[in-house]
Amino acid sequence: MDVDYIEYDDYTAGNETENSNITAEYTSRGSELSLSHVLVAVNIIILVFGLGGNSLVIWICGWKMKRTVITTWYTSLAISDFLFCVFLPLEVFYMITSHWPFGLFLCKLASSALFLNMYSSVFLLVLISADRCVMIYCPVWSHNHRTVKKALGGIVLVWVLSALLTLPSLMFRQTTVKGSVTQCHTSYVDHSTHKAVVMTRFICGFLIPFLMIVSCCSMLCVKLRSLTIKSSKPYKVMAALILTFFFCWVPYHSFVLLESDMKNHSLDLLQTGLKVGATLAAANSFVSPILYVFIGNDFKQVLKRSLTSRMEEAMAEDLGTIGLSRSKSKTVEMI
Repeated sequence: MDVDYIEYDDYTAGNETENSNITAEYTSRGSELSLSHVLVAVNIIILVFGLGGNSLVIWICGWKMKRTVITTWYTSLAISDFLFCVFLPLEVFYMITSHWPFGLFLCKLASSALFLNMYSSVFLLVLISADRCVMIYCPVWSHNHRTVKKALGGIVLVWVLSALLTLPSLMFRQTTVKGSVTQCHTSYVDHSTHKAVVMTRFICGFLIPFLMIVSCCSMLCVKLRSLTIKSSKPYKVMAALILTFFFCWVPYHSFVLLESDMKNHSLDLLQTGLKVGATLAAANSFVSPILYVFIGNDFKQVLKRSLTSRMEEAMAEDLGTIGLSRSKSKTVEMI
């Protein structure tokens, strides 16, 4: 993430002050390089586990489990995280080299993937929370009207709304050539536009959805106390997903809001905070599959059955091949 607005004041000092400034600058650069190395390593881990884990969730929820409303929600959530992870290698390359050789189109698309993931994920979590409330408070109506087809319609609306809210990233992301290096950065028209985009992302992509989610969860907690439910696993998965989204995105939004008023804050602090916040936000894309595996009972059972059946099929094929080769060798000996 780029800091777009900053004014540097001319400052003249004596040799002693200049030497101390140079020393401080080298120390700052050293710590910045160390942080960059750590963030690159973390992003590579997010990339590997995000692609693998979300592919697994899409395969299990989309093809192996019975098609229900809740598996439809989770499949769409996994697709959102997977699409973000697909573009993450480009960002990792840019973090390592500080050079963007992929062109303007991919500059716009790769940077927009994070915000598309942010909007679609939180909107899907709103749908999941509201869906659980409807199931508990209106069980008869839910049984008659809650269908996979309607869930798919809701998902289409979520993706359209998410794409529209992601348009500012596509519009203001630009490439700039400086010598032999090409930079991919955000270039707003003015500070007021920058602030408007930041506030829109915070209000529409975090504050309002999160308040809706908290309201639904509060209603669920009140109702569930008076009910006897066989399994609370689905609600634990939902709660874990919501908490994960909150803790992954709060640092990012906090530093972006501080950036919009950067004259009152340290530039180094903002740059470090934005880098760490963006990495934590990216981490949300690979945490969800882990939650399904460790919390979701149905998911674990289907996964075990699928892996076991695959191993059995592979072993059966190997045994069949061995048996076939032995029969051929016996035939040759008889001849």
